[in-house]
Amino acid sequence: MSAKTSTIAVEGKSIDLPIREGTIGPSVVDIAALYKNSGMFTYDPGFTSTASCESQITYIDGDEGVLLYRGYPIEQLAEHGDFLETCYLLLYGELPTASQKADFDYRVTRHTMVHEQMLRFFQGFRRDAHPMAVMVASVGALSAFYHDSTDISDPQQRMIASMRMIAKMPTLAAMAYKYSVGQPFMYPKNNLDYTANFLHMCFAVPCEEYTSNPVLARALDRIFILHADHEQNASTSTVRLAGSSGANPFACIAAGIACLWGPAHGGANEAALKMLEEIGTPERIPQYIAKAKDKNDPFRLMGFGHRVYKNYDPRAKIMQRTTHEVLNELGIKDDPLLDVAMELERIALHDEYFIEKKLYPNIDFYSGITLKAMGFPTSMFTVLFALARTVGWIAQWKEMIEDPSQKIGRPRQLYTGAPKRDYVPIAQRA
Repeated sequence: MSAKTSTIAVEGKSIDLPIREGTIGPSVVDIAALYKNSGMFTYDPGFTSTASCESQITYIDGDEGVLLYRGYPIEQLAEHGDFLETCYLLLYGELPTASQKADFDYRVTRHTMVHEQMLRFFQGFRRDAHPMAVMVASVGALSAFYHDSTDISDPQQRMIASMRMIAKMPTLAAMAYKYSVGQPFMYPKNNLDYTANFLHMCFAVPCEEYTSNPVLARALDRIFILHADHEQNASTSTVRLAGSSGANPFACIAAGIACLWGPAHGGANEAALKMLEEIGTPERIPQYIAKAKDKNDPFRLMGFGHRVYKNYDPRAKIMQRTTHEVLNELGIKDDPLLDVAMELERIALHDEYFIEKKLYPNIDFYSGITLKAMGFPTSMFTVLFALARTVGWIAQWKEMIEDPSQKIGRPRQLYTGAPKRDYVPIAQRA
């Protein structure tokens, strides 16, 4: 801990608070003793100026457009690695050796099947149930099927639960998709890699052979890497808060999925695609650009800008290239939706209004287009996000459990309700 301190004055009383410095990024003022010394809490809606934990996993510099996993730039990991290598890095802190990678891949692959009784569990859902509703329920239910790995005080059980969730999430996601379209479930195949296996479970049918397109598999693998973790966002904070109570890891990840389902978080790529559908044709783009520039018009261009990144989202640069690779591979040239997207992208990168306000296309803009081109319905977009983010949630949960200073989360409040008052019998109430 740094010897530096910050002095604040509260009602005439000076209070010294320690300053803690990270490896990179802004320092923080440790206010843990503020209430004890002043009788006051801090007020920070949304915790946007509050560090809720200490972490060694992911670092974001929104002003410079930087995203690091364990110190490694996201661009290098997406270009040279694969998703399971990224999983290993997030979980264990270092990139694996060749033998470690082979062992990790083997362990994940051998955990991809789910308990056979879960097939009957799925049959309890309505056919038109949203796949995210199915994912919240089915992931939460894993603790009922795998209760031999729910003791969070046992490092071995924590490891097994982590491996199970990374391995089984693609299987559950594919089952949610197959159930929604009325097709039979496809069992995982151990001779396929992680992403090719997922595509097989989603798009293969028992009556014919299916071979995944390697360009699409690599593109989806890259999408998973880009979404694997993103620091202390809403869903990650939810996982940590749930885990702070001692809840089992399956329940914590289910809580994270529920939070991710919100349109302000995981549903952004679906919202971007719906906006493109509303625009309809490239000829209508100027009309919507004018609406976006009009301060009195509530219309917003979805898929542009980012709450954290005030520069270009580093993931979007990779996603842009990936999108064009997929479209070229599939030979898609006359899709009106994609025509709108490409023209909107061109305008946004050259229009002074967008450049001045730094409204660059973000990862949600490109990922929605790419997933649609691959054949995924919009209802599955957030499910794929949850699949990728599972490893980040697990790494954050594991770090929190192993932190000796960890305690149950208990945010404070600024109470503005009625003061203390006496109960009035109902007959005497006006």
